[in-house]
Amino acid sequence: MKKSVFLGTVAATTVLASVAMAQEGATLAQVMERDELNCGVNTGLVGFAAPDANGNWTGFDVAYCRALAAAVLGDPEKVSFVPTTGQTRFTALSSGEVDVLARNSTWTYSRDTDLALDFVGVNYYDGQGFMVNRELGVTSAKELDGATICIQTGTTTELNLADYFRANQMDYTPVNIDSNAEGEQQYMAGACDAYTTDASGLAATRAAFADPESHIILPEIISKEPLGPAVRHGDNNWGDIARWTLNALIAAEEYGVTSRNIEELVRSSTNPEVQRLLGTTDELGAMMGLDAEWARRAILANGNYGEIFAANIGEQTPIGLARGLNAQWTQGGLLYAQPFR
Repeated sequence: MKKSVFLGTVAATTVLASVAMAQEGATLAQVMERDELNCGVNTGLVGFAAPDANGNWTGFDVAYCRALAAAVLGDPEKVSFVPTTGQTRFTALSSGEVDVLARNSTWTYSRDTDLALDFVGVNYYDGQGFMVNRELGVTSAKELDGATICIQTGTTTELNLADYFRANQMDYTPVNIDSNAEGEQQYMAGACDAYTTDASGLAATRAAFADPESHIILPEIISKEPLGPAVRHGDNNWGDIARWTLNALIAAEEYGVTSRNIEELVRSSTNPEVQRLLGTTDELGAMMGLDAEWARRAILANGNYGEIFAANIGEQTPIGLARGLNAQWTQGGLLYAQPFR
């Protein structure tokens, strides 16, 4: 039954996607004319995308939006953040309400094909986990037989949860929620025994609790969740811009280009890859309809990938995530940018 609901959501969004297929070159032209990037983000997930009391957005995904705005419009502040839920995010992108979606979204087969979306890369390798109150006395997800579990609708976690419990011959009762804020509220109110979502999301949610040590994230990771920004099918130029902005942030970390030393490297670097990345040779930006300094501005907006990770979700933040799979390929991780040449 849950599988049918999931597929029904996919089919409904597919209709919208087919109607609002992007036209080649249209998105860049619209963003330039509007002089503002519309970026779809989470309704509120500390560390990834959340507004402060003054309405200023910060977070790991927010930093990507600002980098893209800097690359295209020359100013990281020229972004309108559009909050989206698990159910509304793909509709917002397909309908043209947002130009890019940067919202903890998993790159899957059906989303890439049936929803007519293009994921431009992976900015966080994740997996689904479970969080419980320490008082429950549970130390493994395999002890959750018969539990009530809070789960966001319209997400890959629904099907993953059903598959995991079926494979382990366990039963559960879902408590459906629309957003992380609602999930946190229901979980803290005792409406569910466990909360399941991406492990990074659980860490971000727990960090916001008054007493985070009273809650534990269970050791099991039950899925692969490659998260990344997405654009609509049909506008390959805009897809290139979104993809290579992400690659620029990743490559900058690999080559030691930071927000602090970038200007010096513009003047002094003899590394051909760095020279092309920073626009001092070859003018790669012209191939996408941008100027030579697009990547330089993207990096200056919030730093390279490592700087963004450390500032928003790294081990020295309340969220406390280790790099793990999200370390550079040279450091044993999966992070790998295609060559700038």
